[in-house]
Amino acid sequence: MALRRKGRPAGRRAAVRWWLLSLAGTAAAAALLAVALHVSAFASASAGAPYRLAKQPREAEELRWEQEFAPPQLASPHSRKLDGATDDAAPDNMLWLPAPSRRFVPCVSPSPDYKRPAKPRGYLLVHTNGGLNQMRAGISDMVAVARILNATLIIPELDKKSFWLDKSNFSDVFDEEHFIRSLVNDVKVEKKLPMELVKAPKSVRHFKSWSGVDYYQDEISPLWEHRQVIRAAKSDSRLANNFLPSDIQKLRCRAFFQALRYAPPIEALGNLLVERMKSFGPYIALHLRYEKDMLAFSGCTYGLSQTESDELASIRENTTYWKVKDIDPLEQRSDGHCPLTPKEVGMFLSALGYPSSTPVYIAAGEIYGGESHMVELQSRFPILMSKEKLASAEELRPFSKYASQMAALDYIVSVESDVFIPSYSGNMARAVAGHRRFHGHRKTVIPDRKALVRLFDKVDSGLLNEGDVLSQMITEMHRKRQGSPRKRKGPVSGTKGSDRFRSEEAFYENPLPDCFCQSKDDSS
Repeated sequence: MALRRKGRPAGRRAAVRWWLLSLAGTAAAAALLAVALHVSAFASASAGAPYRLAKQPREAEELRWEQEFAPPQLASPHSRKLDGATDDAAPDNMLWLPAPSRRFVPCVSPSPDYKRPAKPRGYLLVHTNGGLNQMRAGISDMVAVARILNATLIIPELDKKSFWLDKSNFSDVFDEEHFIRSLVNDVKVEKKLPMELVKAPKSVRHFKSWSGVDYYQDEISPLWEHRQVIRAAKSDSRLANNFLPSDIQKLRCRAFFQALRYAPPIEALGNLLVERMKSFGPYIALHLRYEKDMLAFSGCTYGLSQTESDELASIRENTTYWKVKDIDPLEQRSDGHCPLTPKEVGMFLSALGYPSSTPVYIAAGEIYGGESHMVELQSRFPILMSKEKLASAEELRPFSKYASQMAALDYIVSVESDVFIPSYSGNMARAVAGHRRFHGHRKTVIPDRKALVRLFDKVDSGLLNEGDVLSQMITEMHRKRQGSPRKRKGPVSGTKGSDRFRSEEAFYENPLPDCFCQSKDDSS
């Protein structure tokens, strides 16, 4: 009886909600109104409970009113779908289906000849560099380097001096105990140097980029004869993408995809954000790389005011570790080296066939220019969500001052999304794309930016209209860019030296064939 009495207000809330939605004149208006109601319900439900794991069931009365009172537009056998108030907004299943996996499954277990780590020769200190995902790849590489060098790996130090000035320690971002346990058969990992070695002389080295096993065995390993501690001054791209022993490649995958789990508070809130996004129905995670650091670094100013362009140029000029200062923004864009703008992303999603009622999660930091640059995307896709909209200020407070921790929340929501679309092929895009391959080749649409900007320019100049023709062109050019299994791409023909390595597809973006096997079981 008590539960029945509690259910009545919930039922009235559902009835009022449906009545308000029925008054909305368009699917987009209905979606906007539904978002407001939907998110306000989250705010009241989560008061006093900062973390709830996504696998925990929702409160009984919440489930009860959904099952008994919510209309089809707000309820389904597994979730609420906010597809607007008209039938033509119903999602096309083909938009959400992943590309065929062709029975490729992860296989990262070591070979029969792989042995537990021998007695270490010394200690490897690692100073990581870059943002969250650059550090994640670097840490995974350093796990493999520690194995090659037969070293004890000290928990890596995260970058605290880069653009974001994030003071997070390893245990603030990653589950330190899980990391150590997961690698127990691969590398000895300790939290700190022994006290007697803290002030001892160390051999500090910038390991050569894209190096193979021979480099570490021939040039770095002899350093143990003079020092007990080797310090890696940087961690990014210190291992080659290709032509490494199979067991080393599989170890890199175990480190990246399994050992580097996020810290429990991040995992908890990240999973809760996933739960809240999925309550809207199938959703797109859009990595909208339209942030100040990206635009300043790349020199991309299309669609910006002169004041904004000058600000970005000043940032680039004054950031000493960014080597390239003089950049032609028009050439960058025409060559496909710029992130898509929010307006262009909206045109892209529409051309792919996603209706305006599609829930879209914005995985990004602060968008440069704020809402002024988001107007057109918001008008096309009004169910535009973010961690700041899905979570309360109280829930975000422990993470809000730390860029890496906030990025980790976006990472979780992106990996678990029904569709992932990056506006730029940066470190997060590559990391998430690889993780989604590892979890069953989930649908990941990689925009062909070079081809798209040519089409969008034609639209802007009046030579081409939005509609069926543009949609067919864009859909066809992305038919084979949806995350299906394929062998990792090698270097671009004609490139030499470091440019040759840089042009290769990154190992963690697509660890096939090294970390995948083709199952013989047709049910896989």
